[in-house]
Amino acid sequence: MDTHTLEQRARAEGTPVITGETATFVWRGRKPVSVMGDFQEWSGKPVPLKEVAPGLWIHTLKLPRDTYVEYAFQDAKGRRVRDPLNERLVPNGFGDFNHFFHMPESQPTPLARAQRGVPRGTVTRHLVETRELGVGRQRAVHLYAPPTSKPCPLVVVFDGPDYLRRVKLPTLVDNLIAQGRIRPLALAMVANGGAARTVEYSCSEATLAFLRHQVLPLAHQELNLVDETREPGAHAVLGASLGGLIALYTGLRAPEVFGHVLSQSGAFSIWNHDLVVFDLARAAPSRPLQVWMDCGHFEGLVEGNQRILPILQASGHRAQYREYHGGHNYPAWRDNVWRGLEWLFAPRR
Repeated sequence: MDTHTLEQRARAEGTPVITGETATFVWRGRKPVSVMGDFQEWSGKPVPLKEVAPGLWIHTLKLPRDTYVEYAFQDAKGRRVRDPLNERLVPNGFGDFNHFFHMPESQPTPLARAQRGVPRGTVTRHLVETRELGVGRQRAVHLYAPPTSKPCPLVVVFDGPDYLRRVKLPTLVDNLIAQGRIRPLALAMVANGGAARTVEYSCSEATLAFLRHQVLPLAHQELNLVDETREPGAHAVLGASLGGLIALYTGLRAPEVFGHVLSQSGAFSIWNHDLVVFDLARAAPSRPLQVWMDCGHFEGLVEGNQRILPILQASGHRAQYREYHGGHNYPAWRDNVWRGLEWLFAPRR
């Protein structure tokens, strides 16, 4: 493609210009910019765009056709620069925005959009005492009650406000229930400890006690839940990144309550060593878990997920792992979480 046609397409279609398996970033300016993003796990040096005509700079990536990518331009001083030819922006979780794009066979899941005629559950906000089991005196918990009168299992969701706002998890669950793809579920979406999130989510017994002694009683009081003493392991835990780590840890430590685990981009091996979930996964379980794990192909966390899968399976857990073409972000988790929910909670026949 000649440079004139490329620039025309960029202005008409937006950037990057996508053709088959290639995505070409286009920048018009006197000075160059560099690009970084999911495709390099936001690490290393930004990739400089190359000048192909006076004031026209480009860089081409080859990507699988079902890839979702977030990226940012930087100037020579490392400052973020908006891409004027791409108006698609998404919060990056650190007070700024990333540009994003979808390759031809990738699209946002329609399950995260409210659909006409679908019965909706209700979401309520509560404050629970931390009882010295978490930072601060109280912690926010959003409860979702599905549109059913029957008792149902509970899914405790770490980083709950993000799954509520950015994943639209209640809407997604509404749609899955209405389509008969999962049995009705309740949700307890628990806020993290802010600056203490890493401490709380790094295999913390205090966090586990907070769930068992504060969050679970609240959920039983406000929601119509199955009784885990009569149906051991009925409930589930869900989280992403360090949230995925504490989700698996919770299941391994309390399988009689949380027998279902959905871990997205679980941070099982970080800081150059394996965390204690590897040792727990090797132990003979008192009650086997149902574990779904997924992770983005571009993430450094892939290796830890790939290694812990056969360990879980060898110990007797029913475990499944899926790798998708994406990075470490909530849109990717939103577009993949439904698969784990389906796998764990398919309707009983």
